[in-house]
Amino acid sequence: MHLEYIPVGQIVNAHGIRGEVKLNPKGFDPEFLAEFPVLYIDGRAMPVKHSRVHKNVLLVTLPGVEDMDAALALKGKQVSVRRADAPVPEDYYFDAELEGLTVVDCATDAAIGTVAQVLHYPAHKIYRVTGEREYLIPAVPGVFVESVDLDAGTLRVHLMKGLASDEN
Repeated sequence: MHLEYIPVGQIVNAHGIRGEVKLNPKGFDPEFLAEFPVLYIDGRAMPVKHSRVHKNVLLVTLPGVEDMDAALALKGKQVSVRRADAPVPEDYYFDAELEGLTVVDCATDAAIGTVAQVLHYPAHKIYRVTGEREYLIPAVPGVFVESVDLDAGTLRVHLMKGLASDEN
């Protein structure tokens, strides 16, 4: 499904006493998120005054957030970015766009389930597909993944023996 806003993480705390907030990215590198000039918190556009990567989080300074109390008021808030602002190739899909897609086996044209979760591993992502059976499908284009069609809401895959969780 086409999403206008992509959830990217959560504000987990204040950092220091000058109003910086700690954004814990979910499924994203903090360096990638540092490139966005505007973040969306509870649907409100918040221009980024300054951001920097610290360990595995992004420290962000926002307008109107000048002290620790104002930063703590944002704790627990979900943060999103606009899909149109993302500097990614045209055929790149975010996890939130893939979750919920109907997964179709290319060999039989039968729906085998829906993408329940996108798991991140060092080599590549894995799609956890749930239906009558559970499948763990590596996100490798051309080998396991034939195509993604957000308009149709489908992910076409090549199934191989051993991808279902109850197979040996």
